[in-house]
Amino acid sequence: MSHRVAMLVFPDFQLLDAAGPIAAFEAAGGYAIQVVALEPGLVHSSSRVAWQAEQLPRLSDIDTLLVSGGDGVDQAMNDGRLLDFVRCAVARQVRVASVCSGSLLLAAAGVLDGRSATTHWSRTGQFERQFPNVHLDADRIFVKEESVWTSAGISAGIDLAIAMIAEDHGHELARSVAQELVVYYRRPGGQSQFSALLTMQGSHDRFNVLLDYVRCHLTQRHGVEDLAAIACMSPRHFAREFRAKTGVTPAKAVERLRVEAARTALENGANSVQRVATECGFGDVERMRRSFMRLLGVPPSSLRRSASD
Repeated sequence: MSHRVAMLVFPDFQLLDAAGPIAAFEAAGGYAIQVVALEPGLVHSSSRVAWQAEQLPRLSDIDTLLVSGGDGVDQAMNDGRLLDFVRCAVARQVRVASVCSGSLLLAAAGVLDGRSATTHWSRTGQFERQFPNVHLDADRIFVKEESVWTSAGISAGIDLAIAMIAEDHGHELARSVAQELVVYYRRPGGQSQFSALLTMQGSHDRFNVLLDYVRCHLTQRHGVEDLAAIACMSPRHFAREFRAKTGVTPAKAVERLRVEAARTALENGANSVQRVATECGFGDVERMRRSFMRLLGVPPSSLRRSASD
């Protein structure tokens, strides 16, 4: 019997949010896929390309409900009928997932309260303001909590779908789907969805230059006193201003840059984990492992195995 997947769209949905996961399930085979909407008929995406959608199905007729994202989610998340549909799906143990900003609709339905979730990086501020009861893990590609999944921006929906295929049918089929789509297999859910450097950089030129310096000299000591001296500021003033401008402490900024550099090296096939730890300024593998678990949710060995698959 086919696993029944319903992709929920709404006016001004993002095409790739819906098309990416659908393509993955199609490549896997064994999935019956339908596009559904509150109002059946043609539904225009944000690009104005329209898709034909069926009416919302009976929940007993679907196994997985995927919610697309897109500019139209702000309107969709205020529609009580859609919110009730999502709530009932979770209550009936339907596997429910969102792609990109579709997580806002899940949050508005209340099904993410007390859970961890992620969303597209550009929506994190809005998400945190509107849904403080959700544990937003904005640096994740996708997050799974029981039967509820959320994924980050656009193409992360493909990663989520491949992870679901692995859960349903095993890693061999999931790997085959990734090869068919010419994408990475098992890109870890904990992997950052954006550059640590770009995230921290703002309009403050002094700190932008400093961050570039740290990234190019990861093996050096980068305590508050050292960084303050480079920035020509007192340590106390530097620490206060740096956090105000970048949103993180100096120590956390250095850790993020080291983790990102190490992750890139491991994904590119670095042979020695110890060498990566040394060259990225961690000093030893255990210290690097703790930083990976804290920021990415996976150990360095996981990224190394993924790169070799």
